Amino acid sequence: MPTLEAQRKAAELQRQLATLTGHQRARVRPYGKHLLIQMHSGASDDNDEHVDTIARLTELARNSYSAAFRSHTGRWEPLPGTGDLATVADLVVSLLGSYLESNT
Repeated sequence: MPTLEAQRKAAELQRQLATLTGHQRARVRPYGKHLLIQMHSGASDDNDEHVDTIARLTELARNSYSAAFRSHTGRWEPLPGTGDLATVADLVVSLLGSYLESNT
């Protein structure tokens, strides 16, 4: 089970992504020392919903993160740059914006 701090950081990142993208389809799930950025599509019923993990943020030190995206091969490829949560969220949206677009 994720720590309360990890859950708080995931919620903060999810709010930042919603602000940057203009929609709430990108969700963030804490997973160990990572924050997974996932796009949800399909029906609101969990059985019909499709989830794609687009990127992950990894905490390097207190409030310092790096980012990586999941390539078509399933490997994690690093994105350039590190920074605080807001900086890395902006980097992810700038570089991976087409993957984070809402299909509504």
